[in-house]
Amino acid sequence: MIAKNQKISPISINQKIDYKDIDLLSLFLTEQGKILPRRATGVTVQQQRKLTKAIKRARIVSLLPFVASNENNNK
Repeated sequence: MIAKNQKISPISINQKIDYKDIDLLSLFLTEQGKILPRRATGVTVQQQRKLTKAIKRARIVSLLPFVASNENNNK
């Protein structure tokens, strides 16, 4: 059987995931502002749930944008 390459999570197991930590949350967003899936980031199920909640809370409080600005594509 071929072993799959597991991605190393950028978050340690005991690390606190907070909606105010924009630098950490931005690691899990695409350029368009979408939340990256768990299979692309390598986090656990519990961490993905906490990340999703924290990203959504940061969006509500206007710390993160809901969508990326479209400045470069206005041609």
